[in-house]
Amino acid sequence: MKSLFDQTSVKNMELKNRFVRSATWEGLSDDDGHINKNIMDVYEDLCKGDIGLIITSYAYITKDEKPNFGMLGIYDDSFIDEYSKLVKMVHSYGTKIIMQIVYGGSNTSYDVGSRVIWGPSAIKHLKTGTLPKEMTKEEIKLLINYFTDAALRCKEAGFDGIQIHGAHGYLLSQWLDPYHNRRTDEYGGSIENRARIIIEVYKAIREKVGEDYHISIKINSSDFRDGGANFEDCKYVLTELDKLGINSAEISGGDFRGFKGEAFFREYAEELSDILSCPVILVGGNRSAKNMNDILNNTNIEYFSMSRPLICEPDLVSKFKNNIEYASKCIGCNQCYKNNKICALHE
Repeated sequence: MKSLFDQTSVKNMELKNRFVRSATWEGLSDDDGHINKNIMDVYEDLCKGDIGLIITSYAYITKDEKPNFGMLGIYDDSFIDEYSKLVKMVHSYGTKIIMQIVYGGSNTSYDVGSRVIWGPSAIKHLKTGTLPKEMTKEEIKLLINYFTDAALRCKEAGFDGIQIHGAHGYLLSQWLDPYHNRRTDEYGGSIENRARIIIEVYKAIREKVGEDYHISIKINSSDFRDGGANFEDCKYVLTELDKLGINSAEISGGDFRGFKGEAFFREYAEELSDILSCPVILVGGNRSAKNMNDILNNTNIEYFSMSRPLICEPDLVSKFKNNIEYASKCIGCNQCYKNNKICALHE
């Protein structure tokens, strides 16, 4: 019988348990994306709570864009030393840490002004209404370089890996979405074409960081709306990345808000775990250790990531360890997104 507290190994990462902190926007970085004591304290609290793996919040890869205030940056070499200190602190608790690297695109209404915002097509974002500039082939190459340079900085800073954010309506997920991607060239139309840029980003990062460095992807199981990317699209992307050697896949869906209950995306993650060789991480509604333990022992899903429950209780994993019957106090009300990442009910 498998345990949520098994020690496991994933591409040179030794993990002390199967719990992952999913990328969670803290809103605490300075205006240029640099970290401070408040950020360090958030991550130290998670480590003290016995989390096995931390995925950092969204880190933007070019100074020209970020979709919200207080986000982490990784767009130049000035970040390497400060992130090295963060990584060293996290490692001192026996926790591993990977950085989520992202280009947000038109999924923003923050400081839009006159700055250039890229998209696969010049189509207003369904949620924000922001109109992007359709990317040229040269801009696609530039974007790929932004990703690869950011990944190399992560490696130099000592992060245990990186996560490519391909979910939640940000730029890479827009390429998969027929609504936002109306292109007629080799990057639009069929899923083979719509997935092309994600495959190219992965290949370029792998070439830059080497075969032994952990690369993960976060991806929507489905956009859960008419005209969006669907589960077959998700399966195609992950099957192709699996062939190329991706090391883990975190399965989400939609724009991450509005789902109720527990383990929202279990059925999709379960099917993917049966066909992929890389480990599958299930995110969304993971609040009960008992439920996660049941999934662990009745599917091939190996890891469980949490966001809101860890805002509510940073020591949640320790509580699970002491009592497998424990369930998070988090009710998924989403007030933490409006309340500076402070739980409205249980602080």
